[in-house]
Amino acid sequence: MAKATIKSPEEIGYVRESCRIVAEVLQLMKMLVQPGIATKELDTIAEQFIRAQKAEPAFKGYGSDRKNLFPASLCTSIDDQVVHGIPGSRKLIEGEIISIDVGVKKNEFYGDGAWTFPVGQISNQKMRLLKTAEDALYEGIARARSGNRVHDISAAVQAHVEKDGFSVVRDLVGHGIGRNLHEEPAVPNFGQAGTGSLLQKGMTIAIEPMVNEGAYRVRMENDGWTIRTADRSPSAHFEHTILITDNEPEILTL
Repeated sequence: MAKATIKSPEEIGYVRESCRIVAEVLQLMKMLVQPGIATKELDTIAEQFIRAQKAEPAFKGYGSDRKNLFPASLCTSIDDQVVHGIPGSRKLIEGEIISIDVGVKKNEFYGDGAWTFPVGQISNQKMRLLKTAEDALYEGIARARSGNRVHDISAAVQAHVEKDGFSVVRDLVGHGIGRNLHEEPAVPNFGQAGTGSLLQKGMTIAIEPMVNEGAYRVRMENDGWTIRTADRSPSAHFEHTILITDNEPEILTL
């Protein structure tokens, strides 16, 4: 298995810069998400903003199947879409939730982050789902310390989500990030504390709970990208890229 890369201070600076742009895109999206806006509009605005920062959208053209590379700068996943929703003419409707995932590449280094936003007024149950998923992200981040193990993060996320009666997606994971968008180690959202790769100062990882209101199983849509909950229950997704230090982890996409 490939080893996680320990970043030099210079490399960390590059990751930090890409992550700053990610955070700014998500702040912009928060202001724009409302009933009636099309996901393609959000995508166009995000791409223009990223390129204005002399950076590239990391997701556009991503993929292993040359005949079906990801066509957009954002993943826009609505309600029961977990991740990798493709922006299009679909307009947002009051009461929905939308997860927006964005990756940025600048100076050959990547940043990655995601947030789930309410579209107008949403139900109390969806509010609970969003709060649980966001809190689970921070529970995981709190365990991301030098000397801990990757699955200390995983176990903390899982425990928080299941305590609230929701489930964590098991087929998709967080990941190391740096010169590549996806690096070692994989960071699952479930697992046994005290196991997994050792966390070391200088590692940069993306922690990203994907939390379903119903069961954890998911399925792929015919477009080869969009992943939905198998039982069509709503799903929320929150992600930060963080730096492992000797002390508190540093959230780079804040």
